[in-house]
Amino acid sequence: MRDAGPYPDVRPLHDVSLLEVASYLPGEPVGTEYFLAHRDQDADGGPEGFGAETMFKAPRFRHQAARDETPADMMERAANALAERVGRDTLRGVDVVLTNTLLPEVPFTGPGAEVAHRLGIRADWVIDAHNGGCASFVHLLRLARALVGTGQARSALLLNVQNCAGPVMTQSEVRKLPEAVIPGDGCGAALVAASAESPVLGIRVANHGEYTRDCGLTLSDGRKYWEPGTSQMHVGFTPGRVKDIVERGNRLVPDVVSGLCGELGLGIDDLDLLITNQPNRMFLEQWRTRLSLDPARHLDTFDRFGNLFGAAVPITLDHGLREGRIPDGSLLMLAGFAHAGDFAGAAAVRWRSGDGAGTG
Repeated sequence: MRDAGPYPDVRPLHDVSLLEVASYLPGEPVGTEYFLAHRDQDADGGPEGFGAETMFKAPRFRHQAARDETPADMMERAANALAERVGRDTLRGVDVVLTNTLLPEVPFTGPGAEVAHRLGIRADWVIDAHNGGCASFVHLLRLARALVGTGQARSALLLNVQNCAGPVMTQSEVRKLPEAVIPGDGCGAALVAASAESPVLGIRVANHGEYTRDCGLTLSDGRKYWEPGTSQMHVGFTPGRVKDIVERGNRLVPDVVSGLCGELGLGIDDLDLLITNQPNRMFLEQWRTRLSLDPARHLDTFDRFGNLFGAAVPITLDHGLREGRIPDGSLLMLAGFAHAGDFAGAAAVRWRSGDGAGTG
């Protein structure tokens, strides 16, 4: 395992900016009552007590992808919303398409090529990144910055899909579990380009391969997911390791945020807003406490959308912008950790600093 922390972020040859974001949320909001209707009513004290375990206190609402709504469908809708803001020609002209999908529709290929085709994009680079988890937006942003910043591309389209809430968590047996109420589905889209308008100031990541097996697919009969059977698949944590995973998650995000601030010569007080993945209320509160950050400076969409996994950062950023909560010139810290802690990342962005000159 190599933690990237001791190695300073390499400044690209060209300024690279996160220029715009958009998002898509499938269907109408689904309340917690949907899950209560399928559970033993004596198991908890109603919606507020549902999943009373620390990790699984329920959000009020979440969105759920339909069974036949593919990752490519969700990406296309988010990308179309992005095109309304940046222009269709700008979107079609990107050189790079980077995607991350929580639940790939096809085991051996991602949706990037299909989405590029649907959108009329003839990109030189199409990369479906299957790692990064809940911090995958930072992972994709780092890839885009490397390609654009070194002059190998001029612009990139980033697409993050979370799509396990509807297809997985509504299964007849899975929806009875405490963790079924937590996820929500959605897709975030972002445009990254050679520009100084909204510069990415730095990125810091940490890889912890020793934790990769602490989270994975769970099947009650022990079969492999590709083997025939009737047990219902869901994602679970290694029994007996939840306490360790909680402490790990509490620590990882503040560590990468503080580390990146140190690399950039910034203090936590210099940050205008922290935008993270939205796993549960406990993690959100712990990150604010450990960073001594006022709740008003940490955007929170958990109660409205649930745990959006890797899509949480771009979707939360998009809603913060549309709600007028992010003034031009704001110093943003985008951060998250993945799975049981195998990856964490943070990216600092000066949102619309005012210098829109291209540097490519």
